Amino acid sequence: MASVQDQLEIKFRLTDGPDIGPKTFPAATSVATLKESVLAQWHKEKENGPRTVKDLKLISAGKILENNRALGECQSPLCDIPDALTTMHVVVQPPSEKAENKATNQARQKKCVCVIL
Repeated sequence: MASVQDQLEIKFRLTDGPDIGPKTFPAATSVATLKESVLAQWHKEKENGPRTVKDLKLISAGKILENNRALGECQSPLCDIPDALTTMHVVVQPPSEKAENKATNQARQKKCVCVIL
């Protein structure tokens, strides 16, 4: 059975509305899984909400968390207080139009077949 310290209680602070949570997660949970949880609980009535996990950035103790890291790896020693509620800030950063255009152009180039006779 997991100890209490293997569980972290997290609240997600949104920049323009109510918080999501708090909710308890195992320390082994990946940041990508946290983002999926936030995305599933996102207030759908909000404009400019995230469409995918890639649109979200999670910030804890001033650091942007990497998707492939486990929650336990991201803890700051300064913020490691037993039984404390951790607040993570959520930033929505949809892909820029320039990046979308670049991806579209690359896809078109792959589809283009030139035949020279």
